[in-house]
Amino acid sequence: MNKQPWISKPWTDSIFILLPPFLSLLVIICFPSLFRNSKEMPEAGWVVLVLLVDVAHVYSTLYRTYFDPQALNKQRFLLWIIPLVSFIAGVLVYTMSSLLFWRILAYVAVFHFVRQQYGFMRVYSRQENAPGYSKLIDTITIYTAALYPMAYWHFSGPRNFSWFIEHDFVFFPSATLQYLMTIAYGLIVAIYVAKELYMVFTTRTINIPKTAIITGTLVSWYFGIVYFNGDMAFTLLNVVSHGIPYMALIWLYGQKQYKDPRRSNSFLQLVFSRYGIIIFLLLIFLFAFIEEGLWDMTVWQEHATIFGTTHLPSLELSHQLLSLVVPLLALPQITHYVLDGFIWKIRKEEFKWSNEI
Repeated sequence: MNKQPWISKPWTDSIFILLPPFLSLLVIICFPSLFRNSKEMPEAGWVVLVLLVDVAHVYSTLYRTYFDPQALNKQRFLLWIIPLVSFIAGVLVYTMSSLLFWRILAYVAVFHFVRQQYGFMRVYSRQENAPGYSKLIDTITIYTAALYPMAYWHFSGPRNFSWFIEHDFVFFPSATLQYLMTIAYGLIVAIYVAKELYMVFTTRTINIPKTAIITGTLVSWYFGIVYFNGDMAFTLLNVVSHGIPYMALIWLYGQKQYKDPRRSNSFLQLVFSRYGIIIFLLLIFLFAFIEEGLWDMTVWQEHATIFGTTHLPSLELSHQLLSLVVPLLALPQITHYVLDGFIWKIRKEEFKWSNEI
Protein backbone atom coordinates (compact mmCIF):
# COMPACT_ATOMS: atom_id res chain seq x y z
CA MET A 1 0.00 0.00 0.00
CA ASN A 2 1.30 3.42 -0.98
CA LYS A 3 1.95 6.10 1.63
CA GLN A 4 -1.26 8.00 2.26
CA PRO A 5 -1.40 11.84 2.39
CA TRP A 6 -2.98 12.16 5.82
CA ILE A 7 -3.32 15.56 7.45
CA SER A 8 -2.73 14.04 10.88
CA LYS A 9 -2.82 10.46 12.08
CA PRO A 10 -4.88 8.03 9.96
CA TRP A 11 -7.42 7.39 12.73
CA THR A 12 -7.89 11.12 13.37
CA ASP A 13 -8.52 11.93 9.71
CA SER A 14 -10.75 8.89 9.31
CA ILE A 15 -13.02 9.55 12.29
CA PHE A 16 -13.33 13.33 12.19
CA ILE A 17 -12.89 14.26 8.52
CA LEU A 18 -13.71 11.27 6.32
CA LEU A 19 -16.35 9.25 8.19
CA PRO A 20 -19.00 11.89 9.13
CA PRO A 21 -21.08 11.60 5.92
CA PHE A 22 -21.03 7.80 6.00
CA LEU A 23 -21.87 7.65 9.71
CA SER A 24 -24.68 10.17 9.20
CA LEU A 25 -26.21 8.03 6.47
CA LEU A 26 -25.85 4.94 8.67
CA VAL A 27 -27.75 6.69 11.48
CA ILE A 28 -30.59 7.52 9.07
CA ILE A 29 -30.73 3.92 7.86
CA CYS A 30 -30.74 2.55 11.42
CA PHE A 31 -33.38 4.98 12.75
CA PRO A 32 -35.72 5.72 9.81
CA SER A 33 -38.58 6.83 12.08
CA LEU A 34 -36.53 9.87 13.14
CA PHE A 35 -35.93 10.96 9.55
CA ARG A 36 -39.35 11.07 7.94
CA ASN A 37 -39.85 13.14 4.81
CA SER A 38 -41.26 16.10 6.69
CA LYS A 39 -40.43 19.60 7.85
CA GLU A 40 -40.32 18.51 11.48
CA MET A 41 -37.15 18.56 13.57
CA PRO A 42 -37.24 17.60 17.25
CA GLU A 43 -35.69 20.09 19.66
CA ALA A 44 -32.98 17.62 20.68
CA GLY A 45 -31.98 17.27 17.03
CA TRP A 46 -31.91 21.05 16.65
CA VAL A 47 -29.67 21.46 19.71
CA VAL A 48 -27.15 18.84 18.58
CA LEU A 49 -27.07 19.56 14.86
CA VAL A 50 -27.74 23.28 14.57
CA LEU A 51 -26.53 24.71 17.89
CA LEU A 52 -23.60 22.45 18.78
CA VAL A 53 -22.32 21.70 15.26
CA ASP A 54 -23.53 24.20 12.67
CA VAL A 55 -23.33 27.39 14.71
CA ALA A 56 -20.43 26.24 16.90
CA HIS A 57 -18.19 25.41 13.93
CA VAL A 58 -18.47 29.05 12.82
CA TYR A 59 -16.86 30.17 16.08
CA SER A 60 -14.02 27.67 15.75
CA THR A 61 -12.61 30.10 13.16
CA LEU A 62 -11.73 32.38 16.08
CA TYR A 63 -8.87 30.05 17.05
CA ARG A 64 -7.40 30.49 13.57
CA THR A 65 -7.87 34.28 13.42
CA TYR A 66 -8.86 36.66 16.22
CA PHE A 67 -7.53 34.49 19.06
CA ASP A 68 -4.20 34.00 17.28
CA PRO A 69 -1.90 36.98 18.00
CA GLN A 70 0.36 36.18 15.05
CA ALA A 71 -2.54 35.98 12.59
CA LEU A 72 -4.12 39.10 14.08
CA ASN A 73 -0.87 41.05 13.78
CA LYS A 74 -0.16 39.82 10.25
CA GLN A 75 -3.68 40.31 8.86
CA ARG A 76 -4.99 43.05 11.13
CA PHE A 77 -6.53 45.14 8.33
CA LEU A 78 -8.23 42.14 6.71
CA LEU A 79 -9.59 40.80 10.00
CA TRP A 80 -11.26 44.08 10.90
CA ILE A 81 -12.33 45.39 7.50
CA ILE A 82 -14.22 42.22 6.54
CA PRO A 83 -16.73 42.31 9.45
CA LEU A 84 -17.12 46.08 9.11
CA VAL A 85 -17.89 45.97 5.38
CA SER A 86 -20.04 42.86 5.82
CA PHE A 87 -22.17 44.55 8.48
CA ILE A 88 -22.67 47.72 6.45
CA ALA A 89 -23.53 45.71 3.33
CA GLY A 90 -25.88 43.50 5.34
CA VAL A 91 -27.76 46.48 6.75
CA LEU A 92 -28.15 48.04 3.30
CA VAL A 93 -29.39 44.80 1.72
CA TYR A 94 -31.76 43.92 4.56
CA THR A 95 -33.19 47.46 4.48
CA MET A 96 -34.07 46.91 0.81
CA SER A 97 -35.41 43.38 1.25
CA SER A 98 -35.18 40.81 4.03
CA LEU A 99 -35.67 38.00 1.49
CA LEU A 100 -32.81 39.34 -0.63
CA PHE A 101 -30.57 39.36 2.45
CA TRP A 102 -31.30 35.71 3.23
CA ARG A 103 -31.08 34.74 -0.43
CA ILE A 104 -27.60 36.23 -0.84
CA LEU A 105 -26.47 34.67 2.45
CA ALA A 106 -27.81 31.26 1.37
CA TYR A 107 -25.89 31.27 -1.91
CA VAL A 108 -22.71 32.47 -0.20
CA ALA A 109 -23.13 29.61 2.30
CA VAL A 110 -23.55 27.07 -0.51
CA PHE A 111 -20.37 28.36 -2.15
CA HIS A 112 -18.55 28.02 1.18
CA PHE A 113 -19.77 24.45 1.69
CA VAL A 114 -18.83 23.41 -1.86
CA ARG A 115 -15.38 24.98 -1.67
CA GLN A 116 -14.63 23.19 1.60
CA GLN A 117 -15.07 19.82 -0.11
CA TYR A 118 -12.87 20.90 -3.00
CA GLY A 119 -10.27 22.18 -0.53
CA PHE A 120 -10.11 18.88 1.31
CA MET A 121 -9.78 17.06 -2.01
CA ARG A 122 -6.85 19.30 -2.98
CA VAL A 123 -5.17 18.71 0.38
CA TYR A 124 -5.46 14.94 -0.01
CA SER A 125 -4.18 15.17 -3.60
CA ARG A 126 -1.05 17.13 -2.71
CA GLN A 127 1.34 14.16 -2.99
CA GLU A 128 -0.14 12.72 -6.16
CA ASN A 129 1.76 12.61 -9.41
CA ALA A 130 -1.34 11.79 -11.43
CA PRO A 131 -1.87 12.71 -15.09
CA GLY A 132 -3.78 15.88 -15.91
CA TYR A 133 -6.94 14.09 -17.01
CA SER A 134 -7.15 12.32 -13.66
CA LYS A 135 -6.96 15.58 -11.72
CA LEU A 136 -9.54 17.15 -14.05
CA ILE A 137 -11.98 14.28 -13.52
CA ASP A 138 -11.52 14.53 -9.74
CA THR A 139 -12.24 18.27 -9.84
CA ILE A 140 -15.32 17.89 -12.03
CA THR A 141 -16.61 15.07 -9.84
CA ILE A 142 -16.22 16.87 -6.49
CA TYR A 143 -18.04 19.92 -7.85
CA THR A 144 -20.71 17.78 -9.52
CA ALA A 145 -21.24 15.88 -6.25
CA ALA A 146 -22.45 19.13 -4.66
CA LEU A 147 -23.80 21.14 -7.59
CA TYR A 148 -26.05 18.45 -9.07
CA PRO A 149 -28.13 18.13 -5.88
CA MET A 150 -28.36 21.93 -5.76
CA ALA A 151 -29.48 22.02 -9.39
CA TYR A 152 -32.00 19.24 -8.68
CA TRP A 153 -33.34 21.30 -5.77
CA HIS A 154 -33.71 24.39 -7.97
CA PHE A 155 -35.32 22.52 -10.87
CA SER A 156 -37.69 20.43 -8.73
CA GLY A 157 -38.97 23.32 -6.62
CA PRO A 158 -39.31 23.80 -2.83
CA ARG A 159 -38.73 20.76 -0.61
CA ASN A 160 -39.41 19.97 3.04
CA PHE A 161 -36.30 21.86 4.09
CA SER A 162 -34.63 25.19 3.41
CA TRP A 163 -31.06 26.39 3.66
CA PHE A 164 -31.98 29.28 5.99
CA ILE A 165 -35.58 30.37 5.44
CA GLU A 166 -38.39 29.27 3.14
CA HIS A 167 -37.88 30.31 -0.50
CA ASP A 168 -34.34 31.61 0.07
CA PHE A 169 -33.41 29.91 -3.22
CA VAL A 170 -34.74 30.94 -6.62
CA PHE A 171 -36.60 27.98 -8.12
CA PHE A 172 -37.00 27.13 -11.80
CA PRO A 173 -39.21 24.00 -11.86
CA SER A 174 -38.39 22.03 -15.00
CA ALA A 175 -38.74 18.28 -15.41
CA THR A 176 -36.70 18.43 -18.64
CA LEU A 177 -33.72 20.20 -17.09
CA GLN A 178 -33.93 17.93 -14.08
CA TYR A 179 -33.82 14.86 -16.35
CA LEU A 180 -30.87 16.17 -18.40
CA MET A 181 -28.91 17.11 -15.27
CA THR A 182 -29.53 13.65 -13.82
CA ILE A 183 -28.14 11.99 -16.97
CA ALA A 184 -25.06 14.25 -16.87
CA TYR A 185 -24.61 13.46 -13.17
CA GLY A 186 -24.74 9.73 -13.80
CA LEU A 187 -22.23 9.98 -16.66
CA ILE A 188 -19.76 12.02 -14.60
CA VAL A 189 -19.94 9.61 -11.66
CA ALA A 190 -19.51 6.65 -14.03
CA ILE A 191 -16.45 8.29 -15.64
CA TYR A 192 -14.97 8.95 -12.20
CA VAL A 193 -15.48 5.33 -11.09
CA ALA A 194 -13.99 4.02 -14.35
CA LYS A 195 -11.00 6.34 -13.96
CA GLU A 196 -10.39 5.21 -10.38
CA LEU A 197 -10.57 1.55 -11.36
CA TYR A 198 -8.15 2.17 -14.22
CA MET A 199 -5.70 4.02 -11.93
CA VAL A 200 -5.85 1.24 -9.34
CA PHE A 201 -5.27 -1.39 -12.02
CA THR A 202 -2.35 0.43 -13.68
CA THR A 203 -0.60 1.90 -10.61
CA ARG A 204 -1.57 -0.67 -7.96
CA THR A 205 -2.21 2.23 -5.58
CA ILE A 206 -5.22 4.09 -4.23
CA ASN A 207 -5.40 7.45 -2.50
CA ILE A 208 -7.70 6.46 0.37
CA PRO A 209 -8.48 9.87 1.94
CA LYS A 210 -9.01 11.61 -1.42
CA THR A 211 -11.33 8.84 -2.59
CA ALA A 212 -13.20 8.98 0.73
CA ILE A 213 -13.68 12.77 0.48
CA ILE A 214 -15.10 12.53 -3.05
CA THR A 215 -17.31 9.56 -2.19
CA GLY A 216 -18.47 11.15 1.05
CA THR A 217 -19.43 14.33 -0.81
CA LEU A 218 -21.43 12.27 -3.31
CA VAL A 219 -23.16 10.47 -0.43
CA SER A 220 -23.99 13.44 1.81
CA TRP A 221 -25.23 15.83 -0.87
CA TYR A 222 -27.19 13.25 -2.91
CA PHE A 223 -28.93 11.56 0.01
CA GLY A 224 -29.38 14.77 1.99
CA ILE A 225 -31.01 16.74 -0.83
CA VAL A 226 -32.18 14.41 -3.62
CA TYR A 227 -33.00 11.02 -2.10
CA PHE A 228 -34.51 12.12 1.22
CA ASN A 229 -36.96 14.99 1.54
CA GLY A 230 -36.90 15.71 5.25
CA ASP A 231 -35.44 18.53 7.30
CA MET A 232 -33.82 16.20 9.83
CA ALA A 233 -32.07 14.08 7.17
CA PHE A 234 -30.92 17.16 5.25
CA THR A 235 -29.56 18.83 8.37
CA LEU A 236 -27.76 15.72 9.63
CA LEU A 237 -26.04 14.96 6.31
CA ASN A 238 -25.38 18.60 5.48
CA VAL A 239 -24.24 19.95 8.84
CA VAL A 240 -22.29 17.01 10.27
CA SER A 241 -20.40 16.40 7.01
CA HIS A 242 -19.34 20.05 6.96
CA GLY A 243 -19.06 21.20 10.57
CA ILE A 244 -17.22 18.27 12.19
CA PRO A 245 -14.39 18.15 9.59
CA TYR A 246 -14.03 21.93 9.78
CA MET A 247 -13.64 21.92 13.57
CA ALA A 248 -11.23 18.99 13.27
CA LEU A 249 -9.10 20.92 10.79
CA ILE A 250 -8.97 23.94 13.12
CA TRP A 251 -7.96 21.69 16.00
CA LEU A 252 -5.25 19.91 14.00
CA TYR A 253 -3.88 23.21 12.70
CA GLY A 254 -3.78 24.66 16.21
CA GLN A 255 -2.00 21.63 17.61
CA LYS A 256 0.62 21.89 14.90
CA GLN A 257 1.14 25.63 15.37
CA TYR A 258 1.31 25.65 19.16
CA LYS A 259 3.85 22.88 19.44
CA ASP A 260 6.30 25.57 18.36
CA PRO A 261 7.68 27.10 21.62
CA ARG A 262 8.28 30.39 19.81
CA ARG A 263 4.51 30.93 19.59
CA SER A 264 4.17 31.86 23.24
CA ASN A 265 0.47 32.33 23.85
CA SER A 266 -0.55 30.67 27.09
CA PHE A 267 -4.28 30.59 26.28
CA LEU A 268 -3.91 28.87 22.90
CA GLN A 269 -1.19 26.58 24.22
CA LEU A 270 -3.68 25.49 26.87
CA VAL A 271 -6.51 25.10 24.31
CA PHE A 272 -4.38 23.01 21.98
CA SER A 273 -2.78 20.91 24.70
CA ARG A 274 -3.64 17.24 25.04
CA TYR A 275 -6.82 17.79 27.08
CA GLY A 276 -7.54 21.30 25.82
CA ILE A 277 -10.19 19.95 23.47
CA ILE A 278 -12.67 20.38 26.34
CA ILE A 279 -11.95 24.12 26.52
CA PHE A 280 -11.91 24.33 22.71
CA LEU A 281 -15.43 22.89 22.48
CA LEU A 282 -16.98 24.50 25.57
CA LEU A 283 -15.99 27.99 24.46
CA ILE A 284 -17.46 27.68 20.97
CA PHE A 285 -20.57 25.98 22.42
CA LEU A 286 -20.98 28.97 24.75
CA PHE A 287 -20.70 31.47 21.88
CA ALA A 288 -23.17 29.43 19.83
CA PHE A 289 -25.63 29.29 22.74
CA ILE A 290 -25.46 33.06 23.29
CA GLU A 291 -25.87 33.82 19.59
CA GLU A 292 -28.81 31.46 19.07
CA GLY A 293 -30.44 32.73 22.26
CA LEU A 294 -30.31 36.26 20.89
CA TRP A 295 -31.66 35.06 17.53
CA ASP A 296 -34.53 33.32 19.29
CA MET A 297 -35.45 36.28 21.48
CA THR A 298 -35.35 38.88 18.72
CA VAL A 299 -36.19 37.07 15.46
CA TRP A 300 -37.24 33.40 15.44
CA GLN A 301 -38.99 32.88 18.82
CA GLU A 302 -39.07 29.10 18.30
CA HIS A 303 -36.93 27.61 21.09
CA ALA A 304 -37.77 29.57 24.23
CA THR A 305 -37.73 26.45 26.39
CA ILE A 306 -34.12 25.72 25.41
CA PHE A 307 -32.91 29.21 26.29
CA GLY A 308 -35.10 29.64 29.38
CA THR A 309 -36.89 32.69 27.99
CA THR A 310 -40.47 31.45 28.16
CA HIS A 311 -41.26 34.02 30.88
CA LEU A 312 -40.11 36.94 28.72
CA PRO A 313 -42.62 38.86 26.58
CA SER A 314 -42.42 38.32 22.83
CA LEU A 315 -40.53 41.01 20.96
CA GLU A 316 -42.00 42.47 17.79
CA LEU A 317 -39.18 44.40 16.15
CA SER A 318 -39.83 46.80 13.31
CA HIS A 319 -38.22 46.29 9.92
CA GLN A 320 -35.87 49.19 10.68
CA LEU A 321 -34.65 47.53 13.88
CA LEU A 322 -34.40 44.12 12.22
CA SER A 323 -32.25 45.66 9.49
CA LEU A 324 -29.67 46.30 12.23
CA VAL A 325 -30.25 43.26 14.44
CA VAL A 326 -30.26 40.55 11.76
CA PRO A 327 -27.03 41.61 9.99
CA LEU A 328 -25.36 42.00 13.40
CA LEU A 329 -26.37 38.52 14.57
CA ALA A 330 -25.43 37.06 11.17
CA LEU A 331 -22.05 38.80 11.25
CA PRO A 332 -20.09 35.86 12.77
CA GLN A 333 -21.46 33.62 10.03
CA ILE A 334 -20.76 36.08 7.21
CA THR A 335 -17.24 36.76 8.52
CA HIS A 336 -16.62 33.02 8.77
CA TYR A 337 -17.63 32.55 5.12
CA VAL A 338 -15.44 35.37 3.83
CA LEU A 339 -12.39 34.73 6.02
CA ASP A 340 -12.41 31.06 5.10
CA GLY A 341 -11.42 32.05 1.59
CA PHE A 342 -8.19 33.55 2.96
CA ILE A 343 -7.01 31.55 5.97
CA TRP A 344 -6.46 28.20 4.23
CA LYS A 345 -4.31 29.46 1.35
CA ILE A 346 -1.36 27.26 2.32
CA ARG A 347 1.31 26.47 -0.24
CA LYS A 348 1.99 22.82 -1.01
CA GLU A 349 5.48 22.92 0.44
CA GLU A 350 4.12 24.36 3.72
CA PHE A 351 1.60 21.58 4.25
CA LYS A 352 3.50 19.14 6.45
CA TRP A 353 0.99 18.67 9.26
CA SER A 354 1.13 14.88 9.33
CA ASN A 355 4.86 15.02 10.04
CA GLU A 356 4.50 17.35 13.00
CA ILE A 357 1.40 16.35 14.94
